[in-house]
Amino acid sequence: MTGNIKVLILGGGQGKRLFPLTSYRSKPAVPIGGKYRLVDIPISNAINSGLRKIFVLTQFNSTSLHRHIHRTYPYEYFHQTSVELLAAEQTLANADWFQGTADAVRKHLPHYHLEDTDTVLILSGDHLYRMDYREILKFHEEKNADVTISTIPVSKKEVRHFGIMKIRASAQITEFWEKPAPEENANAYMIPETIRNAFDLNKAKPELYLASMGIYVFKAPVLAALLEGREADFGREVIPRAIEKYKAFGYVFNDYWQDIGTISSFYEASIDLTRPHPPFEFFLPNAVVFTRARFLPPNKMLGASLKRVLLSDGCILDDTLIEDSVIGVRSVVRKGTEIRKSVVMGNDFYESEKPVKQEGLGIGRNCRIENCIIDKNVIIGNNVEILNAAGIEEKDADNYYIREGIVIIPKGVRLADGTKI
Repeated sequence: MTGNIKVLILGGGQGKRLFPLTSYRSKPAVPIGGKYRLVDIPISNAINSGLRKIFVLTQFNSTSLHRHIHRTYPYEYFHQTSVELLAAEQTLANADWFQGTADAVRKHLPHYHLEDTDTVLILSGDHLYRMDYREILKFHEEKNADVTISTIPVSKKEVRHFGIMKIRASAQITEFWEKPAPEENANAYMIPETIRNAFDLNKAKPELYLASMGIYVFKAPVLAALLEGREADFGREVIPRAIEKYKAFGYVFNDYWQDIGTISSFYEASIDLTRPHPPFEFFLPNAVVFTRARFLPPNKMLGASLKRVLLSDGCILDDTLIEDSVIGVRSVVRKGTEIRKSVVMGNDFYESEKPVKQEGLGIGRNCRIENCIIDKNVIIGNNVEILNAAGIEEKDADNYYIREGIVIIPKGVRLADGTKI
């Protein structure tokens, strides 16, 4: 491919549907898999694809994300790999903050130093998937496309969450339908048999639609031309106009991909990671997911029964039972506690020189915790039960939230001895 590849990773908006996990951080900074952040996924995919010039665009609650990027991805001299942060800024030309994904890319155009022969790959910072971007870039070049959109087959009940497109057997996109209601003209957008055959899609699912994954490839001049207006968002405004004016093609990705946009999607994707053969696998030596090197001590298990658990570095477990759960860095779980189907994000620090002491950061003695997300730096007392036995679907309380039946304990909360939720 002629020219350079510039990778732009969108740092996300307010992330309201992931609240309260996004109270103090942006969506890409949300911890995943015990020791990673969501933004590590697209950055690692890019590095593993041999792409060296990466920009991360940020705005809301960006302090945690900035700190993580700075500590994890310093400039790498030998391969000249750089991950550069571009925060929202007010200038003489632009006094407003970002108004959407397209506006974020537009306002930083001078920083990319684009040449006419360059190609721009735009990614979201809050998706869980593994992709070799060289394949979509090769597809883009072979089709001589102006714009390429990565697509994934979805069922009819899922179409309302995505931009849905109609494509020819040649893969050229002819129409784009942003987050439609499933009953609205759906048959016109169903994947026809010719396209199923061309892309070897699963024939067992008769009602499949091609959804945008929020991964775009642009010829640099085409991107610049599309951003000359005031359109705020790629999905709602820029992409439909690109399909009308330019040669737009759909690259079909037929593997695991998850948009971590809601509490339930985050929870389910996290618990899936604990399965023996999860749909997303961190244990691939040729496709490492990079993250911050913390140099933590080995885990100390004074007694534990663990079944299907992702256990991160620097944890202390004292005669506990943990099943189907993700346990984050520096987690402390004290004697007699049982944890099932939960995500424990761990701690940013050890509280004292004796982190195994009976009280303090971590989870106390004889607790029962199930179907729960515990954010960082939480103190849970002894004999606490977090079970949602009443089956409450939605609730906002002083020190916890319930979303879709999942209990969330926000960052830094303290639950007193004997608390029952």
